[in-house]
Amino acid sequence: MNYYEVLGVEKSASQDEIKKAFHKLAHKYHPDKGGDEKKFKEINEAYQVLSDQQKRAQYDQFGRVFENGQPGGDSGFNWAWGNRPQGEEVEFDMGDIGDVFEEFFGGGMGGARRGNKRDTKKGKDIQVDIEIPLERVLKETTEKISLTKQILCQRCQGNGAEPGTKIKECFSCRGSGQVQQVKKTFLGSYTVFTTCPECKGEGTIPEKPCNVCKGEGRIKGQETIEVIIPAGVDTNQIIRIDGRGEAGKKGAKAGNLFVRIFIKKHPVFERRGDDLFAESEISFSQAALGDEIELKTLDSSTSSGQANILLQVPQGTESGKVLRISGKGVPHFGGYGKGNLYVVLRIKTPKKLTKEQKRLLDDLREQGL
Repeated sequence: MNYYEVLGVEKSASQDEIKKAFHKLAHKYHPDKGGDEKKFKEINEAYQVLSDQQKRAQYDQFGRVFENGQPGGDSGFNWAWGNRPQGEEVEFDMGDIGDVFEEFFGGGMGGARRGNKRDTKKGKDIQVDIEIPLERVLKETTEKISLTKQILCQRCQGNGAEPGTKIKECFSCRGSGQVQQVKKTFLGSYTVFTTCPECKGEGTIPEKPCNVCKGEGRIKGQETIEVIIPAGVDTNQIIRIDGRGEAGKKGAKAGNLFVRIFIKKHPVFERRGDDLFAESEISFSQAALGDEIELKTLDSSTSSGQANILLQVPQGTESGKVLRISGKGVPHFGGYGKGNLYVVLRIKTPKKLTKEQKRLLDDLREQGL
């Protein structure tokens, strides 16, 4: 068996090329993915030799038959697979092959190589929806929200320990947050690190758990939060408030609060971006002769959020004509200035007329109007 041919690389291949070839073939032929176990063993045997500079040099000089660098013996790896006594454990260099085990056995090897302590649990993020009237977006306002969530335990101030008692290092994991386990597979035995069941990965435990939160550092409670609603906010915009989500476990960082805005439909004004649109009815005589009409607009300077303005209707106005009033729309979000107000004029046709009105209209008709 030629180890280079098994991995599909040239004899001059770099260590990185050998490693990549091994990973590719190991994933393809791994028995847990329905691959050929015999082929997988050959691939692993070849990699164990070629990935080691000293073993590779010996293999290049003597070929596959060597024992500890001496001609005439079988490889130690081969002996371990075919002839190991029953119950005897085989130790391999699992550094690179750990990446394969990490995929097939749930990340245990990654924990063994890194030995990272598990992070304390951060509090969950919260999203709430609020609905506000259109008038409220004309200037910055404040909205109060009451939430039932995990809040900081006031008795222990979030550390999970009864006041006056200490927080000590976990005896089981010695503060690492992980405990070691030995797993056995057809490849031999390997070490994994799992979350410490005693301290749940924290690395520390309270000498005496808090009587209120039972060591969690947080409890279920209600909190009222003031949310600043910026001027010009629109439907589906989200306001983020850092640290106002659920409290973290044992003093860990709190989650964030996300407030999604919905704007109520207004009975008069329709919002399109930062512009407002409204309709106003005028009579035939106003359209023909022109007139000055009073119109209600949204105005942030008044307590009602509305103000009246005078609007000039040009002589000979047709139904559907649009008049623009600059700066009477919605404030630009995060910037200066405002949108515009557009008023669509509709000529109102009367459904009932008095005798005098009919006579006058007859006269106008005779005049060609």
